Amino acid sequence: MRDVDLNLLSIFDAIMTEGSVTKAAQQLAMTQSAVSNAVARMRVVWKDPLFIKEGRGIRPTPRASAIWRDIGLPLATIRETINPAPFDPATTARRFRIAATDHMTYPLWPPLRNLLEARAPGIDILAVPVRVNGLKDQFDENEIDLAVGVKALPGGELRQQWMFDAGFVCAMRRNHPLANRPLSLENFLSADHLLVSLSGDPVGFVDELLLQKGMRRRVAMTVNNFYGVIDLLTACNLIAVVPESVVLTHPRRAEIHATTLPFDMPLSHAHMVWHNRCERDPGHQWLRQTIMDICLRVCASCESRLLPASQPAQWQDPMPALLEE
Repeated sequence: MRDVDLNLLSIFDAIMTEGSVTKAAQQLAMTQSAVSNAVARMRVVWKDPLFIKEGRGIRPTPRASAIWRDIGLPLATIRETINPAPFDPATTARRFRIAATDHMTYPLWPPLRNLLEARAPGIDILAVPVRVNGLKDQFDENEIDLAVGVKALPGGELRQQWMFDAGFVCAMRRNHPLANRPLSLENFLSADHLLVSLSGDPVGFVDELLLQKGMRRRVAMTVNNFYGVIDLLTACNLIAVVPESVVLTHPRRAEIHATTLPFDMPLSHAHMVWHNRCERDPGHQWLRQTIMDICLRVCASCESRLLPASQPAQWQDPMPALLEE
């Protein structure tokens, strides 16, 4: 540490956070040349280029990313201890980037936006695509502040909180040939299936479960978002295994017949995930609690409209009451 000016760590953190030398200089109230000189010193001290030009911005090297992971939490703790940042949702202007699929934005975004308009008008929420098998990288590279509805991740520098357990149904158009009778395993396997796949791979967790039992289905079509599922199902004879909330919260839910699966299906465990550098951030804490409160209300509203598992679900509208609150 004797060879490192601790001010360099603060400048380095600002560059990593902003993804730009110019923006870091503005944040630190320094000239761009002063920040550039600091970067030159960092490169000598840490024996690495640290930042590489990429278009109009910069890309950190693996060494820079590793350093930032190590110093991020200690720096945040020091700042919070010395000068706790005030956060008032009614007056604060701030932007949060949240990694989420449309499966999560459907039920959460409308009530979240209504709450922001009423209580936190300066807060912006930006939905960012979840990077397949790359969520940790999105946090490490500071692309996102929070992820919702994702699978549980191991510990380390990432924190997580359980949100809900999602059940699944088999969905099809209301007048589908299989909609007027109990769905048998034979009919399920012989039908043409629609699969939501962010990668385009026509094999999902249902296929893996069936394969364990020595069974297969035909995935005849894939889409890369949940929003298109219901519209597509209403226009053809495809069927799809989807989370209950996809049907419950869709504007065309009345046109869909949803029924229980002809085999046991484990619940999907959805979590909220964030980096530990944001653990003590008052604004981040407020956002997490706000989303959890909305999530619990949405889940309670959906559950109150579900019939016993042995019966097809006659879906009702859970959203108006949520939007009015």
